[in-house]
Amino acid sequence: MSARPEPLWPLFAELTALPGVGPASAKLFARLDATRPRDLLFLAPHNVIDRRLRSSIVGVPEGAVATVEVEIGAHHPPRAKGRPYRIDVRDAEAEFQLVYFHGAPEHLRRIAPSGARRIASGRIEIFDGLAQMPHPDHLLPPAEAEALPEFEPVYPATQGLGQRTIARAVEGALQRAPDPPEWIDPAVLAREAWPGWRAAVRAVHAPDGPEALAPDAPARARLAYDELFSHQLTLALARAKLRRGKGRVTQGDGRLRKAALTALPYAPTGAQRRALAEIEADMAAPQRMNRLLQGDVGSGKTLVALMAMLVAVEAGGQAAMMAPTELLARQHFDGVAPLAETVGVRVELLTGRDKGAARAEKLARAASGETSIFIGTHALFQKDVDFADLRLAVIDEQHRFGVRQRMELAAKGGAADMLVTTATPIPRTLALAGFGDMDVSVLDEKPPGRKPVETRLISMGRLEEVIARLGAALAQGRRVYWVCPLVEETGQSDLPAAEARFAALKARFGDAVRMAHGQMPHAERDAAMADFASGRAQILVATTVVEVGVNVPEASVMVIERAETFGLAQLHQLRGRVGRGSDASSCLLLYGPLGETARARLTALRDTEDGFRIAEEDLRLRGFGDLLGAQQSGLPRFRIADLERQGRLLKMAQDDARLALARDPDLTSDRGAAMRLLLWLHDRDAAIRYLAAG
Repeated sequence: MSARPEPLWPLFAELTALPGVGPASAKLFARLDATRPRDLLFLAPHNVIDRRLRSSIVGVPEGAVATVEVEIGAHHPPRAKGRPYRIDVRDAEAEFQLVYFHGAPEHLRRIAPSGARRIASGRIEIFDGLAQMPHPDHLLPPAEAEALPEFEPVYPATQGLGQRTIARAVEGALQRAPDPPEWIDPAVLAREAWPGWRAAVRAVHAPDGPEALAPDAPARARLAYDELFSHQLTLALARAKLRRGKGRVTQGDGRLRKAALTALPYAPTGAQRRALAEIEADMAAPQRMNRLLQGDVGSGKTLVALMAMLVAVEAGGQAAMMAPTELLARQHFDGVAPLAETVGVRVELLTGRDKGAARAEKLARAASGETSIFIGTHALFQKDVDFADLRLAVIDEQHRFGVRQRMELAAKGGAADMLVTTATPIPRTLALAGFGDMDVSVLDEKPPGRKPVETRLISMGRLEEVIARLGAALAQGRRVYWVCPLVEETGQSDLPAAEARFAALKARFGDAVRMAHGQMPHAERDAAMADFASGRAQILVATTVVEVGVNVPEASVMVIERAETFGLAQLHQLRGRVGRGSDASSCLLLYGPLGETARARLTALRDTEDGFRIAEEDLRLRGFGDLLGAQQSGLPRFRIADLERQGRLLKMAQDDARLALARDPDLTSDRGAAMRLLLWLHDRDAAIRYLAAG
C-alpha cells in the first residue's frame, strides 16, 4: 500500500507537537475528536464575537460584548471575604468598573496601573444600576490592540479547555498546512467562486463577521465540498473495484419466475416489474451487480427479492438472503419458502441457533448445491460456510450495514451479484451519502389490497378511554399491537415501560395479552409472537422489536404510547404493521407534552402515508445524524459538510467523482495525483487501498 504523501506529514503528527498542547490537554482535545493537527484544521468555529473597537460602552445592550479604550482609575480591593476586586475605568463617554472575583491584587495592579490606557474587551453587565465588565476577556496596552481580531472565532469547547488554548493550537496547525495542487475541477471552482484550499482553511478560522459561518460562505462551502468529494470518490472507487472484480453473466430461462407469478393471487405492481427488470439486466451483465432496492412499508420488496433469487437458480446457481436479526430471517423464510417450494426450489434457514449435526447437514447441502436458496443471519457468511455456486447475495435492512461490511460481504460471494433492500424510505440526500456506490431501484406503489390506515393523535390524558375502547375491539376479534418506548421502569424516565403496561393490560384482559421485547430470551419472545400470529393472543405489548418485518395480516390496531419520543420514520414503520389484511385498520398515537417540532412530526405522520414524503420531512425536522440512528446506520460523519443545507454540493460531488474516475480510473494524471492527496487528507485509506489493488 502506498504511503501518505510527504507534504501531509506535519498534519498527521502528534497533537503535542503544537504550541501549548501537552499530554493533559491532548486528552481534552480528543474529546473534540481532535487527535492530530489535521483534525484542528476542520474544527470549524460555530460562532464569532464582535471585538471591533468602539468609542464607548454607551448604547451597548446588557449581556453584549464591547471593546473600548479606557483610562484606568482607582483600584478598590475587597473589604470582606467573597467580595470582588473592582477597578474604576472611563472611556470616551462613560465610567464603569472592571470586576474580578478572586483577583490577585499585585497582578491586577501590574496589568492595570492607575492612569494607564488599556483596551478592554468583555461582556457588559448592570449591577446596582452601574455598568461593569466582569473578568474582561482581553486587557491590552493600545500598542498591542492589533493582536485582537475584529471578529474572534468561538470553537466547540469541552470542560477544561479554554478558547485561547484551542485558538493557539489551531494557529499551530494552520502553520503546518501545505499549499496543495488543486483537486477540484477548474470549471467548478470558477463557477462557484471558491478560494484555493489553503486560503479556505485560513478563512474559516478567521471569520470576518457572522455571515462567514453560513454554510454557503465561500470558504466553508469549499471545504464542505472537499469532504463530500473525497467521500464520493471513495464510494465511486469501491463501486469501480466491485465492477472490475470478475462478475458473471447470470441469465435464467424464466420458467421458475413464470410459475411463481402464476401461483400468486395478484399481479405485481408496475414498480415491482420495473425494479425486477433493472435487477435482471444487472445480473445478465458481465459486471457485478451492486443495487439498492428501497421500498416503503408493504411495497412488495420480498417478492422482488425472491424473483431475483429465482433468476440465480434458473441459471444453475444459488442465492442467499441475510437479515439483521433471527426474527426477521425467520419471517423472510416463512414468506419466501412456500412460494419457492411450490415451484420446486429448496429453501433452508441458517441462523446462529443451528448447531452440531443439523448445522453440518445444512452446510453440506450448501456446499453440494443441493439447497438452492438460503435465508439467515450473519451466520450465512461465517468462514466455514461454503456455497457450490453463489450467484446472488440479498441483504435485508441495508441501513444496519456500512460500506465496509458491504465490501466484506461481496468478497464472500466470490463473483456474486449483490442486492440490498431497505424498508426505510431514504431521502435522496441520505441515499447519495450512504449508498453512492450503488445503483438504486425504488418501489413507490403499494400492491393491490393494502388498505389505508386511519391515524389519530390522542393525548395520554385519555389513556383510560383508549383502554376501554380496546375491550370493544377485542370483542370483535380484532388483534392489537401496543408499543412502548422502554422495556422496564428505570426511575430515570417518565416514559411508559413495556413490562408495566403488560402487567396493567393483563390485569384487565387476562390471557389475551402477550409481551415481546429485545431483552427477553429468544424462545420466549418467539413464543409470544407465535401466539399473537396464530390468534391465541389478541394483544401484543412490545418495544420496537415489532418495527421491521413482523407480518400478522389479522392485526388491525396499532397503539403507540408516547409517540413523540419516536422518530418519524420509525413511527411510519410501526404503522405499517397494520393494514395488511381485509379489516379497516387504525393507528393511535398517544402523546405526552408536545413541543413545536414533535407536534409537526406527528401531524405530518397523520396527514400522509407516503414514506418518502415522511422521510424528507423527518430529515428536515430532525436532521441527518438522527434519521437512521447514526450509530448503526453505517453513514459517514462529516466535520464541516452539513447535508441538511448542502444537499446540492453532495450531488455535484457525486457527479464530479464519477466523471473524474471515468476519465482517469487510476488517478495517474496531475489532477488525479491531487485527488489522491485529498483522499489521504480526509482519511479515506480504504479508497487508496482500492487504487493500490487495481
